[in-house]
Amino acid sequence: MEKKIRILVAKAGLDGHDRGAKVVASFFRDAGFEVIYSGLRQTPQMIVQTALQEDVDVIAISMLSGAHMTVFPRVLQLMKENNMNDVLLTGGGIMSDEDIQKLQEMGVGRLFGPGSSLHEAVAYVREWYEKTKGAKPEKENHD
Repeated sequence: MEKKIRILVAKAGLDGHDRGAKVVASFFRDAGFEVIYSGLRQTPQMIVQTALQEDVDVIAISMLSGAHMTVFPRVLQLMKENNMNDVLLTGGGIMSDEDIQKLQEMGVGRLFGPGSSLHEAVAYVREWYEKTKGAKPEKENHD
């Protein structure tokens, strides 16, 4: 039985620019995902708590503030403490290639920089879901 992928699009820290996160959330919704948008100024604890309450498959964090080397590791740590071993942590924003590599070595999934294709992000999450959950997600025809 096919299931919709549940994804939390989160905006962490004091960064008040959320247009990109809203565009990503809308694109995931149009691609057939169940999307929960956290709103602005979320702490890592708030993000993980929302993910637990909403029983999401994926947490996608949008970061423009430069705090990605603090926020992603903390969210990852909280996910491990809450046994969220089958939840993907991914995201995007302004990050150097070196920081992206370090975060991925820690266990963060693929990270998308400016100009990345939203189709690519959707395909990445679907592919991860199929590999991890062993099931094909429900799919809309918008992507």
